Amino acid sequence: MTKILVIADIKDGVLKGSTKELLSKAKAIGAETAVAAIGSNIESLSADLANAGSDTQYIADDADLELFTAGPFASCVVDAAKLFEADLIWFGFSETGKAVAPRVAAKIDAACASDITDIEIDGGQITITRPAIANKVMQKIKINTKQLVAVVRAGAFEADPGISGSENVVKLSAPEPDLKAVIKEVVSDASGEIDLGDADIVISVGRGTKDQAGIDLVKGLADDLGAGFGSSRAMVDAGLLAQNKQVGQTGKIVAPNLYMAMGISGAIQHLAGMTGSKTILAVNKDPEAPIFNVADYGIVGDLFEVVPILREEIKKIKG
Repeated sequence: MTKILVIADIKDGVLKGSTKELLSKAKAIGAETAVAAIGSNIESLSADLANAGSDTQYIADDADLELFTAGPFASCVVDAAKLFEADLIWFGFSETGKAVAPRVAAKIDAACASDITDIEIDGGQITITRPAIANKVMQKIKINTKQLVAVVRAGAFEADPGISGSENVVKLSAPEPDLKAVIKEVVSDASGEIDLGDADIVISVGRGTKDQAGIDLVKGLADDLGAGFGSSRAMVDAGLLAQNKQVGQTGKIVAPNLYMAMGISGAIQHLAGMTGSKTILAVNKDPEAPIFNVADYGIVGDLFEVVPILREEIKKIKG
């Protein structure tokens, strides 16, 4: 039986939904599942890790692991992979996963693939699917090594609410500190806004918002819906929004239940970051805008007229 080790995505002591998505896919293809959780003060998450679909939980819990450092984190993953004898090691799409996956692959002499959207296993042959050339083509790649380390694109797999696992905790020893690079401090965004990767709804703005007044107008809609607030690269380059708001090929990849594109034309680089969204609504004055080719719902109109109407209707729905 194929063995799949999923690396838990934990933020501020909370297990993120992407972990259950990966474990659901592993269960769906009939694999034996385990999860590796790495951090500080996380032993209490063992039940959540089991409920997410894992049958074995490898937990490295140590004060020295509170701040992420790629070297020690990779060492913990390798320890778990060896104990579990994993055939596949899956990371969710995050900065942590992208930083650690190549290190793990190098340590165990495995293939490494990023941004995968699907995986097939037939008689021991592993084949992955991943987008290339800014989503213009989909590649099918056969893996010629026994083990594969993969970073899975956000939203590629659906979480199955009906799956669960069994609690079987294995404690991992804390690795030696990485003296080549020591994290002294982490400065986080103190705005209190919803992280784009965690949001069920994401609203992004583009050139059509024109200026700060337009941005503020759409931001009000995002606040009404409790949505994450994103941006096209054009608004970041113009200095109107921070880089961490950028959605796209060189920004964040998001896959919310609802993505609303306000005044965004739909350049291929932006589409690469949001086409995995379950439902897409676009508002643009140009009926020929490329964004309408991927939108489930489109409104051809001036966002300065459309957004106030949407806000008013949302208020009515909320009562």
